[in-house]
Amino acid sequence: MNVGENITLKIDGVFSGGGVKAFAFIGVLESLANYRLSLERVAGTSAGAIIAALVAAGYNATELKEHLMSLHLQKFLDPPTLVKRFSLSKWLFLFYKLGLNKGDQLETWLTNQLAKKGIQTFGDLRENYLKVITTDLTYERLVVIPDDLSRYYGIDPNTFSVAQAVRMSAGFPYVFMPRSLLGSKGRKILFVDGGLVSNFPLWVFESDHTRQLRPTLGVKLGQPKAQSERQPIRNIFELIQAMFATMKQAHDMRYLSQTDRKNVIFVPTMNISPVNLTISKEQRLALIEKGRLKADKFLKRWPV
Repeated sequence: MNVGENITLKIDGVFSGGGVKAFAFIGVLESLANYRLSLERVAGTSAGAIIAALVAAGYNATELKEHLMSLHLQKFLDPPTLVKRFSLSKWLFLFYKLGLNKGDQLETWLTNQLAKKGIQTFGDLRENYLKVITTDLTYERLVVIPDDLSRYYGIDPNTFSVAQAVRMSAGFPYVFMPRSLLGSKGRKILFVDGGLVSNFPLWVFESDHTRQLRPTLGVKLGQPKAQSERQPIRNIFELIQAMFATMKQAHDMRYLSQTDRKNVIFVPTMNISPVNLTISKEQRLALIEKGRLKADKFLKRWPV
C-alpha cells in the first residue's frame, strides 16, 4: 500500500506479549497511521493487551509515545509494606502469594489512562472491539475477555473493568501476584499472564464471521522461530526462563506454521529483557524506531 493514498483501509490488529519491549508497538502504530490503516478491532496478550486496550480507548500513536516515554515503569513495582521493611520476607510472599508485587499500581495506572478517554468497562467500548487473553490457573484454561466472562464465570461483560482484564492478562508469574476473581460459587479463581497459553493470539478473530470483512494484521515482538537465536541454559534461573519462553511460544508458533505469515510483522527487540523496568530513554526510542522501520518495510507490500 502506498503512503499518501487517500483511501483508509480498516483492519483488525493483534499484538503479542513482550513486556517492556512493547515500546516497539508505538513505532508500528505510527507506520499504520502513515499508511492510512485504521484498526477496527484489536486484541492482545500481556503487554500487547495494554497497548490494545489503550488503542481501543482512542489513544493514537502520538499520545501513546508522549505518555509512555515519560512513564516511570518502576512505579509498577509495589511489594507489600512488610517487604519494604524486611527484604527477606519477599520469599514468604513469593511462596504464599505467588508473586513479589501486588500489581495494584499497574491496574490503577490503566484505570486512570482509560478514564481520560471515558472508558471504564467493556460496555463503554464498541462491541467486539477489544479482546484480552489471560490464563485461568484454577480451572486450567485459556480465557478470552470479554467473550468468556458470562459463559465461565457468570459475569456481565458490559460491567467488567477493562483495566482489570488487562491486569489479569499482564500478571507476569513471580513478578506479580495472580489477579483473582470470585467465581459464582464463591471460589477464588487465579489469573496470570495470558502469554502462558497464547502469547500471540492471532487466532482470536478466526472463527468470527466478520474476519472475512477485512484483513487481520499481527505484530509479533521477536524473530520468526526459524531465525531465533538459541539461548544458553546454564543455571536454574535460565532454566525457568527457558521453560516460560517455551510455553509462551509453542502454541502460537505451531499455529503460525500452518497459517499465512504474510499477515505478521516480526519486530526484533534487541535482546532486551521483557521485565527490565529500568529500560532507558534511548532503548525506548530505539525500540520505537525499530517497530516503525519494520512496519514501513512490511506495509509497502501489504496487504497482498
